[in-house]
Amino acid sequence: MEIVYINSPLGITKIVGDEDGVAVISVSDVGTNEVSREIPAVLQEAVSQLEEYFNKKRIDFTFKLNPKGTEFQQKVWKSLLEIPYGKTISYMDQTKKLGDVKAIRAVASANGKNPLWIVVPCHRVIGTNGSLTGYAGGLSRKKWLIEHENPTTQQSLF
Repeated sequence: MEIVYINSPLGITKIVGDEDGVAVISVSDVGTNEVSREIPAVLQEAVSQLEEYFNKKRIDFTFKLNPKGTEFQQKVWKSLLEIPYGKTISYMDQTKKLGDVKAIRAVASANGKNPLWIVVPCHRVIGTNGSLTGYAGGLSRKKWLIEHENPTTQQSLF
């Protein structure tokens, strides 16, 4: 596995992957890790696409993903990929789409274990009442990402 650290508006972003795809994208507070000077070839596309996202030049990601998780977690993370850029859904809506409203806590837990920050957009899942709730990266980052993806700020893309 190759690892690279890049600057982002929300902190230092760690990207981990190999020829099978990107397994982890996470963020930490600025200064936690040193930014990489060289980017491994297998991670160049991920770095490029994340930089485009932060510069409002990309709304989806096309590099290969390879997250590690249980079958249930994989199913939940796949459902997150169906949430369109600039849109949000509630945890209950996500749970209903997965077919078992009683699994809401398990779905929320799987969202919290999502290893692919931003790319698998768990930040687009909010409380039923519209509140920002439950985000492993911190609610201030979740708020920033939702505002960043707000369609009214996207004129440069269209």
